[in-house]
Amino acid sequence: YLLELFVFECNLQVNVQQQQCFSNSSAECVPSALGRLPFNNTVLKKLPIDDSDQPGSRVVPEACFSRIRALQPLVRPVFVALSQSALSLLGLSAQEVLSDPLGPEYMSGSRLLPGSEPAAHCYSGHQFGLFAGQLGDGAVMYLGEVESCAHGRWEVQVKGAGVTPYSRYYGDGRKVLRSSIREFLCSEAMAALGIPSTRAASLVTSDLYVSRDPLNNGQRILERCSVVLRVAPTFIRLFGSFEIFLGRDEFSGLQGPSAGRDDIRAQLLDYIGGTFYPEIQQAHSIRKDRNLAFFRAVMTQTARLVAQWQCVGFCHGVLNTDNMSILGLTLDYGPFGFMERFDPDFVSNASDKKRRYSYQAQPSVCRWNLARLAEALGSELDPAEAGAVLDEFMPTYKAFYLSIMRKKLGLVRIEEVEDRELVSDLLRVMHNTGADFTNTFRLLSRVPWPEEGDSERATVGSVVDLILEQCASIEELKVANKPTMEDRELAMILSLAQTNPLMYGMVADSPGMTEQLELLGRLKELVETNQDDLKRKQRDDWIHWIGRYRYEKKCDSTSDLPVIIKERLKVMNGINPRVVLRNYIAQNAIQAAEKGDFSEVRQLFFFHETLM
Repeated sequence: YLLELFVFECNLQVNVQQQQCFSNSSAECVPSALGRLPFNNTVLKKLPIDDSDQPGSRVVPEACFSRIRALQPLVRPVFVALSQSALSLLGLSAQEVLSDPLGPEYMSGSRLLPGSEPAAHCYSGHQFGLFAGQLGDGAVMYLGEVESCAHGRWEVQVKGAGVTPYSRYYGDGRKVLRSSIREFLCSEAMAALGIPSTRAASLVTSDLYVSRDPLNNGQRILERCSVVLRVAPTFIRLFGSFEIFLGRDEFSGLQGPSAGRDDIRAQLLDYIGGTFYPEIQQAHSIRKDRNLAFFRAVMTQTARLVAQWQCVGFCHGVLNTDNMSILGLTLDYGPFGFMERFDPDFVSNASDKKRRYSYQAQPSVCRWNLARLAEALGSELDPAEAGAVLDEFMPTYKAFYLSIMRKKLGLVRIEEVEDRELVSDLLRVMHNTGADFTNTFRLLSRVPWPEEGDSERATVGSVVDLILEQCASIEELKVANKPTMEDRELAMILSLAQTNPLMYGMVADSPGMTEQLELLGRLKELVETNQDDLKRKQRDDWIHWIGRYRYEKKCDSTSDLPVIIKERLKVMNGINPRVVLRNYIAQNAIQAAEKGDFSEVRQLFFFHETLM
């Protein structure tokens, strides 16, 4: 790590000298590694392309991609960080990229990589439940697909490279340093956790500035334009790419830019199936059977992905239909967040006032999005068969979720019917005590194996003390359990209990109101207790649950005890991360970078590469 950090620092020191090469001939400056990238760009050969040279934002009908005719260079681009593991997917090394004087320009879309064909992808989407019509890559530029026998096939794109036909009106197609740092760090942190994700190979910033309002309070500031080079097998959207064919929506009044073009939809579906699901293409000769198998595969991948999110406390923040991958990858890191204290209602997006994309809502939202995909595929699927696949989603998700949770608890042998209840009760205790999600699972590996005649309180006391150290105080729990409904509205509803019990019963049974009343009940209990009493109750709750957990572990044993204990620790420490990318940690690195100090970003990146 020190050697790689040294390479980064050396790169910055010689950056001024390297700029001199920019004025030399292209023959002298073409980097051997970047210049030899084996671009293939299959998708542009297989799908309809908009070749118009009309500038600015516009509706793009009858096309899946639009060519980008003119690059929009950054001013004095410099590297902030590189990911060696992501670069290796392209057959590159960090040293090769850093030693190239044109590296920052190539990796930011400021200069054309030999063999690349800049374009932007057209897609639509449902945003916060409403169809939004044409969306598309408004700040992203496809560069091409790099393909080789040694490294496979990888699509390369730059995020923040300037205006495309899909940029929002009055948008500039740029991303700033703070959002680019978050995307770069979280893409690689998720990959290090073993969670499917698009990758971030490089982060470049510049002396080009744009005006932004980061706090949404009307106070605009100038921020540095920055670009992340992203890598994935494909960035085709799971749902949005097919929603360009939707007709006029009855609620929003909008339609997809290629509404009614079933021929292009079939072309897109065949391309995805043949390229990314060849085994399905080969196994089914009948088209609808093949499409149903594809839909089921997408459903399974999506269920697995959201189960992995839930098990590390990850909240995506903007699970619109256009922000999900056709390959079950975590895509588009905007207002994401890793949950700290366990809270099923955790929301990472401050603009999500109705908590549509809360932590606990993510599985059901993914199923809802899959239903939108089925609608977008239309006649390509049999409606009844598609509905049956949708009905499989929640059982499939729950099976993935329980399998991962059993590993997180070290239950590696016998699966018991009580395991699901054990997990649910753990989460309930974590919620009631305000326990840290990541730290608690890590600490549970210290729970001693049960032995005959040991005292529960004495044996597990030290572990419980460690868990309690990172549980919430009474004041923190009061804040966490404050109802989100307006006080006046809540008081009016409570008054119905006295004036109109029948009406109150109807209102209280609604899902949202039930949740608010539960919060109110917990808050009332907290107001009526004190810190000492709370700690005693928290301690009792944890001792009781750990007692059940130790019994479950004992039942899980089927062979030699030392072997089981060793296996359990290996599994638990392998799946429960020591750290996750908490917002305050990322924010510290962002604040330093905005002052010109990129060292915290690099150190944080290298640390998260070794999360396990």
